Amino acid sequence: MENEELHEIIADTVTVEVKDAATGKVYRRELPIDFYENANFLRLRGENFDGSIAQLVFLTPRGIERVKDVSGKGPDHDRCGGHGHSH
Repeated sequence: MENEELHEIIADTVTVEVKDAATGKVYRRELPIDFYENANFLRLRGENFDGSIAQLVFLTPRGIERVKDVSGKGPDHDRCGGHGHSH
């Protein structure tokens, strides 16, 4: 799998590792958080105290460019070279 390109990562738990600022001691916790990552974003999803869904989404640089494109704030050039457009 070394040379195989990975398109997405999916897990139902995450491991968080933190270093306490005061003591320097490292703590690890396994948390029941759904993890999903692809080339455009990374999403963490879990439950609030009331059982409703809470999530954080972090865009990758590629994902940011795609959001700009669909919102009309991207560069003014056709990445597809006119694909699908009649001239």
